Amino acid sequence: MTRRSLTNGLARAAVRFKPAAFAGTFVALMMAAFIVSACGILLESGVRASAPPQRYADVPVVAAADQHARLADDSDDGVELVPDAARLDAALVSEIAAAPGVATAVPDVSYPLRTSAGTVTAHGWGSTAFTGGDLAQGAAPRTAHQVVLDQATARAQRATVGDRVTLTAADGAHRFEVSGIAKPAARAALRAPTAWLTDQRAVELSGHPGKIDAVAVLAAPGTTTGDLADQVRRAVDGKAKVHTGDGRGGVEEPGVAEAKELLTGLGGSFGGVATMVAVFTAAGTVALCVGQRSREFALLRAIGATPRQLRRSIATEALLIAPVAGAVGCLPGVALARWWFDQLQDKGAIPEPVRLHVSWIPLVSAVGAGVLAAVLAGLLAARRPARIKPGQALSEAAVERFRPGVIRTVLGAGALVGGIVLARVAAGESGDDAANLALGVVMLFMLSVSLLGPIIARLCAWLIGLPLRAGGAPAGLAAANTRANSRRLASAITPIVLAMAFSSTLVFLHTSEDHARDDQRRAGIVADHIVTDPDGLPADTAARAARTPGVRTAVGLLRAGVLVPTGSGETRMLTSAAAQGVSGTGDALRTVQDLDVRAGDQSAIGRPDTVAVDALLADSADAEVGDRLQIVLPDGSTARPRVVAVYGRGLGVAQLTLPRAALAPHVTAAYDTDVFVQRTPGGDPDRVAAALAPLGTVTDRDGYAEAQDKNREINVWANTTMAAVLGGFAAVAAANTLVMTVLDRRRELSTLRLIGSTRRQVLGMIRWEALLVGVAGVTIGTAIALITLNPMTRGITGTSPYIPPGLYAAFAGAALLIGLLSSTVPARLALRRTSTVGAGEKQ
Repeated sequence: MTRRSLTNGLARAAVRFKPAAFAGTFVALMMAAFIVSACGILLESGVRASAPPQRYADVPVVAAADQHARLADDSDDGVELVPDAARLDAALVSEIAAAPGVATAVPDVSYPLRTSAGTVTAHGWGSTAFTGGDLAQGAAPRTAHQVVLDQATARAQRATVGDRVTLTAADGAHRFEVSGIAKPAARAALRAPTAWLTDQRAVELSGHPGKIDAVAVLAAPGTTTGDLADQVRRAVDGKAKVHTGDGRGGVEEPGVAEAKELLTGLGGSFGGVATMVAVFTAAGTVALCVGQRSREFALLRAIGATPRQLRRSIATEALLIAPVAGAVGCLPGVALARWWFDQLQDKGAIPEPVRLHVSWIPLVSAVGAGVLAAVLAGLLAARRPARIKPGQALSEAAVERFRPGVIRTVLGAGALVGGIVLARVAAGESGDDAANLALGVVMLFMLSVSLLGPIIARLCAWLIGLPLRAGGAPAGLAAANTRANSRRLASAITPIVLAMAFSSTLVFLHTSEDHARDDQRRAGIVADHIVTDPDGLPADTAARAARTPGVRTAVGLLRAGVLVPTGSGETRMLTSAAAQGVSGTGDALRTVQDLDVRAGDQSAIGRPDTVAVDALLADSADAEVGDRLQIVLPDGSTARPRVVAVYGRGLGVAQLTLPRAALAPHVTAAYDTDVFVQRTPGGDPDRVAAALAPLGTVTDRDGYAEAQDKNREINVWANTTMAAVLGGFAAVAAANTLVMTVLDRRRELSTLRLIGSTRRQVLGMIRWEALLVGVAGVTIGTAIALITLNPMTRGITGTSPYIPPGLYAAFAGAALLIGLLSSTVPARLALRRTSTVGAGEKQ
């Protein structure tokens, strides 16, 4: 028999005849594949995200603006999606139309208009050249005051050809004559409520004069799509992006680009962290399994097995188990990815046309990562039992060797020092810089806990064991046992630390942010009434509210997102910030909002070419009163307004306050989000509210809940889900490890029974050990979370972390309960056997 066949035979026999010894390893590798495959599927779906074109299905080439903003022109640094939509100069239409091979170049715009029967989408009549617009009645619009409606909208409006209808744009109401009624589109996807205006009027009413959304390019006979695209690229000369194929769908569905960023962020950033945690935890379990079989390996060495044969046998065992465990774990991984994707799609973060991609790539990668981790962990754990002398191996198998390896200790100490240094650096930063550094802090501390596990475990056993030694026999025995078996204790503590640290960091970051946001909002809103509407309010709503009897002041607020360069040097980046455009003066704003101005002139807020900035954002952007602050507006254009004030309630109100006129031309639909109203002294609240009711939904400041930003809502949900996934994985890993360690102690537990310990005393010892492990894990995990959260919350909110006591108690209680159940249940099963049988079992 060859050496290879001998080692392979040993491996097969071990897996076949002692499957229980490998059950914990199988579970760990299966869970690792579960996490890695799910994240990999999301990442691949983000990379491949696309949407088939609907409106542009019959358009071979579409030219549109680049939807990314950059810190500098022609630079790939600091690239971010624009908050709204970038647009093209309408003059490009004639340049494209003159290019060889172009039959027609159609300017295209799309924006909402409100009617008495609901919202319709406005387009120019020229777009019917590629969408179809067969008229059932009447004629195409020829003047600026004519409109064509689809049949469903005309029916809802009870309008026929020649009637006049009111369409409300962001700048107010407009009267139009119905010149025609269009038949339903041939494709169901194009049958949304629609109003067609003349091309010129459609651009004027969009609020972006001289700007269009895209140019639809139709080919002349005999011109291929590739040739047409090349000609259009030459014509635009870098002023626009040219799209063909599914890229056309991304132009009409801007959410595709956001979905790509979201999915690649989840699958990449979270997937990277989750993969490291999963693979590292699985490797730890494999190492624990190998360590538990030290007696078996020592006997093999004693009967003549060579170190190479031992290592080969362990590697073969890993190759037998890991692929099967990985394949089994990929099945629920696909289900998790599909559930996660569907939830994001239901919440509107991913457009309906985008589909989940499940291919062999993430599945094979997940299985491969598990196989590689299992083989490497097994070989590393087998280094010492394979190389030491047989007699020494037998002695070390009888008594646990505490002395940790030099390399492991040095690396662990380095990770600990690095975490402390990075935590100090993060504490000195602000805003997103602090939050970004904090992730590195938690990862370094987790790495140090894993590497220095035996040392930390012995310290915890000594410290927490002090009060246990003063208790009864079970408590004292538990204290002595855990101190003597610190390696085993470390294997159990690490997953609990992992669960507490990551889950607490992700969840309590949002509780801290929500707490600070609510406090600032309650203090910042001093208006008596707030007028809102889900579809937005026309720009003249504030003026109409101000003319209402009993109203002293009315200020309209247009909310939008902008980008602000923050940081310095290599860390300089574009940061998203919430902005509000105010329709009144700074003095008027003071009566409805208390911004907590800390520097500058409150009265200057709202003047042309000015901006007021939240203090935390100003610090991150290194901006002071009197400076010019660079801002990327919602459509990607830039501005440099002068900072006239710095205030403290940006989280609850808005991080930037600008004149409304500075924001309105740069959003797709410049409808006001809210109108804040202050009554005249002595005014009757009910009477004023009733008078304001025709303008929209009216509430007071106590009942007002600002509509949560969609991106923030998605981020909160995604982080909570990530916390649940990582926490759940860590909980399973902790339970798996504890079950493995308790079942491995069957010989020890039976011996205790033989020397006179009662069943109750043995179970009491196990419970005290589980409590010690749980308390140590919760304490260390909490410390890591607090060290990480402090710079994050101070950078984002300016305050210390807010940890709801009930939620923290639930986290800690769950960790302790998992420890108790995972220890006592297998211990009860082990003690059911007779003492004689148990004592005779091999470890």
